[in-house]
Amino acid sequence: MRIEAVKVRRLYLEVANQIENFIKSGEIEPGQRLPSERDLAQQFEVSRPTIREAMIALEIAGLVEIRTGSGIYVLPQMDTENNLTSGLRDEGPGPFEILEARRLLESEIAALAAARITPAQMTEMEEALHDMEREDSQGSISEEADQRFHCILAEAAQNSALASMVRWLWELRNRSEISAVFHERVREEGIHPSAQEHRAIFEALQSRDPISARQTMATHISNAIAADRALLDRKNN
Repeated sequence: MRIEAVKVRRLYLEVANQIENFIKSGEIEPGQRLPSERDLAQQFEVSRPTIREAMIALEIAGLVEIRTGSGIYVLPQMDTENNLTSGLRDEGPGPFEILEARRLLESEIAALAAARITPAQMTEMEEALHDMEREDSQGSISEEADQRFHCILAEAAQNSALASMVRWLWELRNRSEISAVFHERVREEGIHPSAQEHRAIFEALQSRDPISARQTMATHISNAIAADRALLDRKNN
């Protein structure tokens, strides 16, 4: 009896794998335009963000080309031996999955941090915020200060399990090629972390207001999700 390891179900990868199989079998031919994101979401019975993640995975694998304002087209898939490339691999949660997880987790962390943050941590967060504001004014966004801000805030909740989870989510984002390409594309379009929104989070913590801290964090990450979705709407449809 051959037992295969049980893997975490990643919807975007399942969608991408099905489309890859359609390409390999010839059901979808090179040069063919894929259905719209809305139609694919209905056909696969998944959310539109899941379709967006699947398209990014397929693009990275060299299976499709995303043409802004035109749609998504299948590319010829040949390796050096004139065989179809395998392309796709599991790189963990997709970028929208990570953002949704962060919104749920970091909103409650911010509420805890409002009551528990130390003066030293407030100083560290303010330094990270100043770095973000300076980068914002210079038009150069590395996102290093953004990550530092969120990780300091997680530490400020005084719960090592929560802090570890936030660091893990950032590590998932940073080491995944899918997330790296996604966020690079987002930055190229001028979408970057809002220093103003981070300032609002900082001021809520400074006021020791857990309700405001929770809301400003949730709004911040929700705005990031909405901006990213709007960008891919323009590119994929």
